[in-house]
Amino acid sequence: MYLSHISLINFKNYDQLELNFSHRINCFVGDNGTGKTNLLDAIYYLSLTKSYFNSLDSQNIRHGEDQFLIQAEFEREGLDEKILCGVQKNKRKIFKRNRKEYTKLSEHVGLLPVVMISPADSSLITEGSDERRKFMNAVISQFDAEYLESMLRYNRALGQRNMLLKNFHRSGSYQPAHLEVWDEQLIRHGGNIHKKRVEFIKDLLPIFQQYYESVSAVKEQVGLVYKSQLLEKDLRNLLKDHEQKDRILQYTTAGIHKDDLEMTLSGYPIKRIGSQGQQKTFLVALKLAKFDFIRKVNGFYPILLLDDVFDKFDANRVKQIIRLVAEHEFGQIFITDTNPERIKNILNELTIDYKLFYVGWNGVNEQS
Repeated sequence: MYLSHISLINFKNYDQLELNFSHRINCFVGDNGTGKTNLLDAIYYLSLTKSYFNSLDSQNIRHGEDQFLIQAEFEREGLDEKILCGVQKNKRKIFKRNRKEYTKLSEHVGLLPVVMISPADSSLITEGSDERRKFMNAVISQFDAEYLESMLRYNRALGQRNMLLKNFHRSGSYQPAHLEVWDEQLIRHGGNIHKKRVEFIKDLLPIFQQYYESVSAVKEQVGLVYKSQLLEKDLRNLLKDHEQKDRILQYTTAGIHKDDLEMTLSGYPIKRIGSQGQQKTFLVALKLAKFDFIRKVNGFYPILLLDDVFDKFDANRVKQIIRLVAEHEFGQIFITDTNPERIKNILNELTIDYKLFYVGWNGVNEQS
């Protein structure tokens, strides 16, 4: 699978832009703040129907405009795919595949899988459990439509149950039968989500450990430990045990929405003992493992987006990562960097087909 052409209108800092791409490696180089990352985000939009960096669609519209449009042409398993994403202020998002509009955005997720590696990934280590649940959800949803549907239904039921708990508190009345309606939804969908997360981490771990060793070139033991209340007790009993606490706090305190993914180095949380370099290597290896996992499940290569990941790596480590993704046939790759000569020298040394685009304050130009 690869992206051959993209067109942007009023997306972030771009008023109008059209680009044609190499099916192997495409590099966007230029100063910070010129919009290199925005180009990767446009590709991410076309795959996941949303921005990697900003959950509010309207905030991705170019300043002073009221809508943006992203159009692209992909080749997927020998077939052409034309994708359109349109966002207008105060209106619902439009998403079309080959001129046919989706009734549900979730129907598109997984068709054109991508993996983004970005400095923003540091939140997976430094921030709370919500970020790590998002990581698990983002991976599994790209190859398992049933999982995505279970997540959507679980979150709806969770929202309704929390609203009901607040209503009980305001009214001073308690109707357990009403609560049970939403409990059954949480139990049904939460159990399915939990089972798939357990399987996913079990399968991902050895792939991740192999990539960490390849990227770091040192022998360090890294791990991913799935933490869930459901590992100790089923959700039905958990909800019952937490019922009084939920009524007092007015929200649901037990369930898969409390899961976490512990990231370890030598058996200890990497957040606590890992150096900046070790943490960055950990994240790059984790995302490459995500890529490999999706490839094995889907049977074709996702698109790999590398956003300024070399900022804190030395030249040798940069070369090692580029060689790893290039020589192992990762499919189509998009890279942003501030150092054009560094990227050109590495790619010329590897003799791989690529296109280099200079991103400046006046636009984007392909370099020969």
